[in-house]
Amino acid sequence: MAAILLIEDDPLVRRGLQLALSRHGHGVGAADTGERGLRELESAAYELVVLDLMLPGISGLEVCRRIRASGGVPVIMLTARGDDFDIVSGLEAGADDYVVKPARPTVLDARIRAVLRRSTPSDGLRVHRDLSIDTSALTVALHGDPVALTPTELRLLLTLSRAPGRVFSRQQLLEEVWEHDYLGDSRLVDNCVQRLRAKIEARPSAPEYVQTVRGFGYRFGPV
Repeated sequence: MAAILLIEDDPLVRRGLQLALSRHGHGVGAADTGERGLRELESAAYELVVLDLMLPGISGLEVCRRIRASGGVPVIMLTARGDDFDIVSGLEAGADDYVVKPARPTVLDARIRAVLRRSTPSDGLRVHRDLSIDTSALTVALHGDPVALTPTELRLLLTLSRAPGRVFSRQQLLEEVWEHDYLGDSRLVDNCVQRLRAKIEARPSAPEYVQTVRGFGYRFGPV
């Protein structure tokens, strides 16, 4: 059960998804423009946003950037096409996941539940040089200063840091972080790694913590 804000300008799609997600047990608010969606987020407590990429006025990409700039709730992007440009743009704007239209309600519900499960508490405090990860309070600090991570970024960091030195393939990370139990889209992983590095690495181009193992995937260092 989650409080979800659906931002979708097509009235038929909006109403259909509202009804379907309500049947899956969610409380669903709705907005037909990015402007109204942002105002709705300020006036009510939502746990997740389902956001159409193509909106009149403020685009879905800009809405996602504004949500992410303030920390914000998780975002699942709806895109009308499976084009690489649309998908990558949405991920780079900070979306936690995406679903290509027409969105099947069962698939969208599964993605929503997977995103929300990523913030489940774990087992204590992990300290790696200047980086501290409190897996119970779900907080991260760098040089003692708090770092604001999205739920997906945090889940990725928790997964990698639980086994320093272990190499995780992109598919393993998709299964553990995104809970995609099929041959998923590795761009979800790569874009999330880039966003995470920008927040915790002194030099994202030469990462100390989230390291690339060429041809295999990623590992957490220092080992």
